[in-house]
Order: sequence, then structure tokens, then C-alpha cells
Amino acid sequence: MSAAALVTVQVVTIVQTLVLARLLSPVEVGLFAAGTVLTMFLATFAEGALTQALIQRGDDGLDDAADTVFWATIATGALMSLAALAAAPLVGAVFGDAVAGAVAAVSAGTMIMHSFTNVPDALMQRRFDFRRRLIIDPATSLTFAVVAVVFAASGFGVWSLVIGSYAQMAVWVTASWALAGWRPGKGRPSLRLWREMARFAFPMLLGSVVERVRDIAELVLVGRVLDTAALGQYRYGRRIAVLPGALVVQAGGFVLFPAFSRISNDPRRLKAAFLRAITWIWFAAVPVAGLLVASGEAIAVLLLGERWRGAGIALTAMAGFGLGQALSAVTAEAIKGSGRSRRLNWMTAVGLVSGLGLLLPLVRFGLFGVGLAMSGAALSVGVVGLWLVRGVVGVTAGELTRRLLPPTVAGVLAVGVVTVAERLWLHADQHPTATGLALVVGEAIVLGVVYVGALRLIAPDMGQEVMRMAHRVVHRG
Repeated sequence: MSAAALVTVQVVTIVQTLVLARLLSPVEVGLFAAGTVLTMFLATFAEGALTQALIQRGDDGLDDAADTVFWATIATGALMSLAALAAAPLVGAVFGDAVAGAVAAVSAGTMIMHSFTNVPDALMQRRFDFRRRLIIDPATSLTFAVVAVVFAASGFGVWSLVIGSYAQMAVWVTASWALAGWRPGKGRPSLRLWREMARFAFPMLLGSVVERVRDIAELVLVGRVLDTAALGQYRYGRRIAVLPGALVVQAGGFVLFPAFSRISNDPRRLKAAFLRAITWIWFAAVPVAGLLVASGEAIAVLLLGERWRGAGIALTAMAGFGLGQALSAVTAEAIKGSGRSRRLNWMTAVGLVSGLGLLLPLVRFGLFGVGLAMSGAALSVGVVGLWLVRGVVGVTAGELTRRLLPPTVAGVLAVGVVTVAERLWLHADQHPTATGLALVVGEAIVLGVVYVGALRLIAPDMGQEVMRMAHRVVHRG
């Protein structure tokens, strides 16, 4: 159910991206990225990761905990909105464009609106209420797409994206409150509860802050070292890069955290569930990354147009980003679900050091270098997560290797075949759009066939299990 809803969201996002790429210039997209960078950063503090503590918490005192989180996040959201408004001129100064500062000022109000969704959304995720995925996510994505495209077509430029953001947030708040069936006042806010949940949430808050700092550093460096147009290219390249991985990671992540939390006191079940999750998410992530390596530049040019070739260059280099996300998603959810959130601090530290450590020297190589830095940082965090999770779920390095190595080897072989065909003979981006996309689809099919075939040779048991699962899915359909 989660995956089905995400497919809808991704389709809407892809169509919206393609249409807006024709209506807006890379500079306008870059101005929106620059103008909302501060809002994205401060929004992390507005939530404070308290919703994660609410999801992980048991049933005892849940009403009091929900009211505590609600009022804490509302207050913080209001403060962060005011801080974003006050700091808007600084954004314009950093990026050297007054429009970026104006976008930052006007976008500040989205944070207080988002604060009203925190508790309703967390309670729905906690009880596996898939209306959060099936209704709210598609509705908000469709709202942004329709509003932004209509206003962009009417000549509003970068402001079409700002207006779309407010419309999206209004629908999000309305739908969350309508579906969650929760209202504040059932419990009593408590400073003691806030402290208790804040201790659990702090490592996740720290991780989110570091991730946002890294995002800001990427945006500022690309905007200052390169230019605003390159920032727009980078934003759209990243947007396409995260779409396939989001389908794999978010569909599982939405259920993994509450599921791991429920079975954290049963070591045998926790270990088995973790191994299943890491196996299948990695199995799905490897060929997606492989297709970006082989055909990323062609995909961007065919979908967005020749003027967005820079986004394709960045997209190709970001192929490892989804792989790192896949590893981090499963390991972090297992660590959080077990209640040992302090271990996440190691992943946070590695993300900060590797992200900035790779970005500073590689940004001089343009968008390809920025993409490589993103991939390297994500993979570093994912590998550290695998190391940390061993003591939490009781798996060994050998067990992880047996699960992850066969799909990796099969993926490398499949990518090699398709990359040679694309670079030497096919050149999909040099054909008309329909023909080129057909070639890319053909490359994806060939990559999948070679991947599964190689996996059956390398690890027959895993290959047979894949075929049985595919047969069950087709039969049910």
C-alpha cells in the first residue's frame, strides 16, 4: 500500500518536474532553491524529531505525550518562522541576489503551517494507518504540481513555486487533521515528558541538522563557486536522482520504524526482520543506481531538454546516493526502533565529515564533482550504519556480506553491459525524444534481465526466491 501510493506521488512529481522544466529557467529554479534553503534548515528545529519519539513510545501515557509534542512543535515552529523572516536579507546577501532573499521572507510562514501536521501524521504512522500514504501524500503532491504549473504558465516565474508550496501545505494540514481523528486536549502537556522524549529524539535532531547543514553547504558552494544556473541544474538533477530511491526507501521506511519498535524485545524476530528488509531494499536499489550510471545523462536530456544536460551530468554522478540511502534507511530504523538512538550520532558525524570533506575538493570539477561528493557521503554513512547495527540486531559481518554481495556483483555486471551499449552504439540522448526514451526503457529491461540472470548464477537460492516473489506479485495482480 505504501509503495502504491508512492508510485502515484512519484509520477506526479516527475510530470510536474518535466512541465516546470519547460516553463521555468535553471536560474528561476536555482533562486527558489536558494530562497528556501534557510526555511528547510530551520524546519528541522521546528519538529525537533519529537515525532520519532512519539512513534517509538508505548501506549502508556500516549495522550499526554501527543499533547506535549503538539504544543512544543507549534511554539518552535512559530519561533523558526520569525527567525527565517528576520534572516531573509542574509540569504539574499549570501547568494548575491535580492530575489532569493525575498523568496526566503515570503516562504517563512510554511514552517508554522507544517507544525500543525507533526502529531497527526506521527500518530497515523504509529498505528500503520496508510491513509497518510494513500491520500495525503498524493493530494499534497498533486496540489503543488497543479498550482505551480498554472502560475508558472501565467508568467509568475519563481513565485509560482512559492505559491505552490503554500497551497500544498494548506492541503496537508487540512487532510492530516481530517484523517487522523486526533485533537489536542485529550492529554496534559508535561515538561517531564518533553525532557524524556527529547533525550531519545536528540540524536535524530542532530542528524537532521547536520544533513541540512550539508545541504546548505552544497547549495551555497554550487551557487557561489559555480553560478545560479548551475544551482538550478543541481537541484533538478538531485530531484530526479532521489525519485527512484525514495520509492524503495520510503515505502519500507514508513513501516519499518514502527514495526521494529513493536518487536524490539524479541531478538530473534528483530534479526530476521532486519535481514529480510536489508536484503530486499538492497536488491531493489542496486539496479536503479545502475540505470543512472548507464543512462542518467540521457534520461535528463530526453525528459527535460538539452538546456538541462548539466542536470544529467549531476544525476549520473549521484547514482551512489540511492544506495547509501537504502543502507541508512534500514539500519537507522532498526537502531531507532530498538531505542538505542545514541548510536545514530556516529552516522551523523560520518555524514558531516565525509559530506564536506568530499564536497570542498570536488566542487571545482563542476556538477559531476558535486554529484560524486553526494554519492560518496551517502555510501559512507550507509556502511557505518551497517557496522553499528550489528550489535543492535545481532547480525554478523558474514551474514551481511552474504546478503549484500551477490546483488552488488550482479549489478556491476549488468551495468557494464548496458553502459557499453549506451556509450558506444545507442546514444539515446541523440535521438528524438520518443525514440530516445524507448531506447532507455529497453536499456532498463536489458539491465534487469542481466541483473536477475547473473544473480541466479551467483546466488541460486536468492535468485529463485526473487522469481517466486515476482510470480506471487504477478499472480495476485
